[in-house]
Amino acid sequence: MTRIDGHDGPYDAPIVTAPQTVLPEWIDYNGHMNVAYYLMAFDRALDEFIEDHLGLGEGHAARTRHGPYALQNSLHYLDELLVGDSFTITVQLVDHDAKRLHIYCEMRKESGTRAAAMEGLIMNVDLNTRRSAAFPDWVMARLDTMQHNHDALGVPALLGAKVGIRRKG
Repeated sequence: MTRIDGHDGPYDAPIVTAPQTVLPEWIDYNGHMNVAYYLMAFDRALDEFIEDHLGLGEGHAARTRHGPYALQNSLHYLDELLVGDSFTITVQLVDHDAKRLHIYCEMRKESGTRAAAMEGLIMNVDLNTRRSAAFPDWVMARLDTMQHNHDALGVPALLGAKVGIRRKG
């Protein structure tokens, strides 16, 4: 992980969100974390990222009537998580424009083993018109700084991965 001084402070590359723990109610009949809770865990991490690093969370939405919408997600389930397992999620800004963020996240167990990965597209929306809206200038400055730092991470191997059955031969 590297860090540079950003517009409003340092930005890690990637950004590591607060640890989470697999709760008993997240376990399915196979004895591991249900697929829906992987998405919920990623969503919690993205809420933290959007609030703490971009300043676009719940308070901002209430004040400005602008908020983030998920447009697309792609998840890769790579290893089991069991009840009581702790994990962290990293967030990498892959790309952005005046209205959208392209992000890549990884979920890692305490051991460092990658349990899941998610790629997503998020759009800023005017909550009154329910249409896309440009980010404020101060957010663009944060995104530009973060993008500069995150570009050094390179392109994740799972980014844009095709869904399908892989056949040998």
